[in-house]
Amino acid sequence: MATTIEEISAAVEKGKAKLIKDLVPKAIEEGYSAQDILNDGLLHGMNIVGDRFTRNEAFVPEVLVAARAMNKGTELIKPLLAEEGNQPIGKACLGTVQGDLHDIGKNIVKLMVESKNIEVLDLGVDVPPEKFVETAINEKCDLILCSALLTTTMPMIQKVVEAVSDAGIRDKVSIMIGGAPITQEFCDQVGADYYTEDAAACANKAVEILKAKSA
Repeated sequence: MATTIEEISAAVEKGKAKLIKDLVPKAIEEGYSAQDILNDGLLHGMNIVGDRFTRNEAFVPEVLVAARAMNKGTELIKPLLAEEGNQPIGKACLGTVQGDLHDIGKNIVKLMVESKNIEVLDLGVDVPPEKFVETAINEKCDLILCSALLTTTMPMIQKVVEAVSDAGIRDKVSIMIGGAPITQEFCDQVGADYYTEDAAACANKAVEILKAKSA
């Protein structure tokens, strides 16, 4: 018979937010820590969906409903996580660059990165370089995540890299970029730190970067 934690993971995987609202309090009552509920239940289920998404076995709607279910559970345990002293493993600011209004890809990246226990500040779309820099400084972000979905807005990524350098925080923050027209060659050309081809790869690379920073 499945444990309540396993049931939580399965409910996230299937996007059953209503079930999560019942299962999370049940797990708390059974004595599970908020940390265990988060890692072995909510994030575990979301990661399964993320892996399936990477293999093209799951699609955007499934990712979105799973994320909605995960977020419902996270809301319920937030106060307990604070009491237990649980901290995210790092912080990122995320946005689509200035001149670009695409947000579906960005939103999926946000969900995938959050599923790795990384705090994400979503700056939205049409974000000027200064906004990325200002947020990175004020919020002490470890990562800046930029996306461009149009070839015409790709040059704005270079402007973000330049703004980060001009602000003197180039050694403190890693710049990750992505989007349909972006390539590794472009990443090298503009001086960004990392290019990833999809949301799941971005989330995994973000964890790798943060672990290396804290080592």
